[in-house]
Amino acid sequence: GTTGTIGWYEYRGGAPLSENKVINADFSINQRAFTSTTTANTYGFDRWKLSRAGDGTATYSAQTFTPGAAPIAGFEAASFARLVTTGQSTSAVESIFVQDIEDVRTLAGQTVTVSFYAKAASGTPKVALEFEQNFGSGGSPSATVPTYGGQATLSTSWQRYSITASVPSISGKTIGTTANTSSLRFNLWVSSGPNSNSRTGSLGIQSNTFDFWGMQIEQGPVATAFRRNQPNIQAELAACQRYYWRRTASASASILVAGGYAYATNGIQMFMQNPVQMRTTATSIDWTGTASNYAINGTGSPSLGIDSGWCSPDMTALASTSHSGLTVNQCVILRAAVVGAYIGASAEF
Repeated sequence: GTTGTIGWYEYRGGAPLSENKVINADFSINQRAFTSTTTANTYGFDRWKLSRAGDGTATYSAQTFTPGAAPIAGFEAASFARLVTTGQSTSAVESIFVQDIEDVRTLAGQTVTVSFYAKAASGTPKVALEFEQNFGSGGSPSATVPTYGGQATLSTSWQRYSITASVPSISGKTIGTTANTSSLRFNLWVSSGPNSNSRTGSLGIQSNTFDFWGMQIEQGPVATAFRRNQPNIQAELAACQRYYWRRTASASASILVAGGYAYATNGIQMFMQNPVQMRTTATSIDWTGTASNYAINGTGSPSLGIDSGWCSPDMTALASTSHSGLTVNQCVILRAAVVGAYIGASAEF
């Protein structure tokens, strides 16, 4: 049959392939310079976080492919994600690889296929698929609806797996009135205590090393060829920046924020243009947490915080009150005092 592109949509036999709903499916975007975490609800690669509960340890880390070792010939990926579970035993154990896909309307009432490349360090462990429809906030939204989707049994070499499932209809449900707060959560479980049997098909507690790459969620009963959510790496970065962005100093005097003023002799306010319109106003800023890494107009050690009352999806405001002797209405800039100092903003779920 015919193979080619319509815009950036690949098609075969004249029919365009459905969109991959997963952002950063190949783990090519890592704005946080993430290496490893064991902390629950912590983002690593953009859009991907670890959810965990119970005893023992679950470690989420960034891994690098040896050149030529990526699962798809011709798609020379650089990175993959790893989850390692150890020492778990209680009924409350949960170890889950998570992405929240914006808008609970996404794929509602549809047959979907989830596909991914994966391998385990040993044996033939399973992973379990679950969707959670979250109806957002504001007003009186409906309760979250969890749906078990099935399991896949892994081997110790990279292979592609697919699970076909049904996402429930949202007919009769109420979506929250606060814009852009509902979601379809994709949960890939790697270990589960008996408290979660109904959510995982009785997956069970597993101690192993689980590697993932090439995550895809699409409408329809068949897994089609892997592709990113966006047509190129720059567009994929922009899709990630809707939820989180970071600006990092490449020199010790790099300007991180170019606009601000002293509203009092001890306080400053600064405004950062978000690189894209974010999902909502930013809920937090991201910085090193060490005031000496930064300077205002070349001096001082500002302690930074978000000024939420002045934020919008297009603009994020900062405030700092750890100053003295400022001139009211003086213009200020935020500079790095060390290489690697950064400023960012988060509108993650």
